Amino acid sequence: MSAVFNIENLVRASVKDLKPYSSARDEYVSDGTKMVFLDANENPFENGVNRYPDPQQRSLKSELAKQRGVAEANILLGNGSDEVLDLIFRAFCEPNQDNIISLPPTYGMYKVLSGINAVENREVLLTPDFEPDVTGILNAADENSKLLFLCSPNNPTGNAFSEVRITQILEQFSGIVVIDEAYIDFSGKEGWLSKLSVYPNLIVTQTLSKAYGMAGIRLGICYASQEIIAVLNKIKPPYNVNQLTQQKALERVVRKGLVKEEVNQILKERESLIAALEELEYVEQIHKSDANFVLVKVDDADKRYDQLLGAQVVVRNRSTQPLCNNTLRFTVGTPEENKTLITILKQIR
Repeated sequence: MSAVFNIENLVRASVKDLKPYSSARDEYVSDGTKMVFLDANENPFENGVNRYPDPQQRSLKSELAKQRGVAEANILLGNGSDEVLDLIFRAFCEPNQDNIISLPPTYGMYKVLSGINAVENREVLLTPDFEPDVTGILNAADENSKLLFLCSPNNPTGNAFSEVRITQILEQFSGIVVIDEAYIDFSGKEGWLSKLSVYPNLIVTQTLSKAYGMAGIRLGICYASQEIIAVLNKIKPPYNVNQLTQQKALERVVRKGLVKEEVNQILKERESLIAALEELEYVEQIHKSDANFVLVKVDDADKRYDQLLGAQVVVRNRSTQPLCNNTLRFTVGTPEENKTLITILKQIR
């Protein structure tokens, strides 16, 4: 794949010719020396956020690079993963001409972003055991298929995809393969960051919203080749990650031990929840999970959803999704929340 892949053939012509906006903080990068900043038309009175944030989020990228074993030049940060995904669309997909491939049931924003960007979304259903249909994907692709989205571990099914199948796709799909690893920290399977140097057509996205418990600050991460990151940097807003988000993210990321403890507790609670679900007569199937949630097939999802809602427990009814008839998705909560959920599940009839 690396011998034939050429990113220049995929970048939109308008992006290729674009001269990116250069902010004041791009032109002068502080080395820590005390300076008088009169270059960015900021309010000079110090209140903690009166200055523009670092447009390249250098401190946070440095820590992420160290922990993940990649170079800072292989990282782009965004206002949540959704901004990262939108940037990928805008960099590589020509509106009303190109197409992307997604694999339902999967994360719904791929389809939404394709609509927003006027890009055809070619859907290839997962197999009945929730794996990518490699033959179907390759048959659906043509010369205008720029992106393929693999959510692994997948939302809403919970499973991590087969390494063999993903490798086949990376080696045979002629566009860019985006592996969305929002839930990778809960999986026993290794992610794909170590393969960035092997597959130049690979993008890996991650987030601080799940395992790191920071959904409220909106911080998404994109890992890719330096060439792909350079393209995305051309079109990202200059100050897309605000100062408060950068500060809170760095404070959390450096606390690796605490994050690991929380993840381990969630995994323990996941097993307890699955054990309790297995005892319920109206539960028909519990799908394997590599995430912090469990997809469960029940006898009547609408009825069970309403019963839980009546008991002040909110879960997700995924029955409208392909291959997910009569399924409920249970996020793993705290031990107290899970105890409450299990008690209610045993009481409803």
